[in-house]
Amino acid sequence: MIADGADIIDVGGESTRPGAQPISATQEIERVVPIIEALTTRFAIKIAIDTSKPEVMTAALAAGASFINDIRALQVNGALEVAAASSAQICLMHIQGEPHNMQDHPQYNDVVAEVKSFLLKRINICLEAGIKRERLIIDPGFGFGKLLRHNQLLLRNLASFATLGLPILVGLSRKSMIGQLLNLPVEKRLFGSLALALIAAEQGASIIRVHDVRPTVEVLKTWYAVMYD
Repeated sequence: MIADGADIIDVGGESTRPGAQPISATQEIERVVPIIEALTTRFAIKIAIDTSKPEVMTAALAAGASFINDIRALQVNGALEVAAASSAQICLMHIQGEPHNMQDHPQYNDVVAEVKSFLLKRINICLEAGIKRERLIIDPGFGFGKLLRHNQLLLRNLASFATLGLPILVGLSRKSMIGQLLNLPVEKRLFGSLALALIAAEQGASIIRVHDVRPTVEVLKTWYAVMYD
């Protein structure tokens, strides 16, 4: 991934895909810490820890991670305090429900307004806890308690999230919305993933979380060179 052009490596030890069951903090630490230590020993690249557990955040930061990627936006008891005491960048994501049930019956009156309102509240809580604004990043949480129509509306209106004044991270790679749009299994969703990455970049996303690094980098470099260089 580094050779293919990745700027950040996101390390996670607990699945958060729809239907996933939680694991203990101990299990998670045992999975992620050796990987983070090995990466930081060999490569000069930013490492993100993908977790909601304060114990895992603490262990990962001690091992060399410098970015907290939290699908629960620091809502787990103790997570806000760990993040505030660190110097790490923090990504606050929106989720409705929990991974094991989030896709059962997600409901919104106005998905864009509600996600934006949630993120604004979490931003303000972080600021009140002493976390500087320049450390914060937001993620609308595509696929996390959202139906296809919700995801479409969020991506179509992603540029409106710029009013929150923070960089935007998106994770769309290989997700079920592509499968629903194209009727394709997960291993055949590369081209759909590239299309969504390009749309996200055009809508103002600063960080795009992907599985297929080189194809995505080439698409975005080409787009940027034509439009902005």
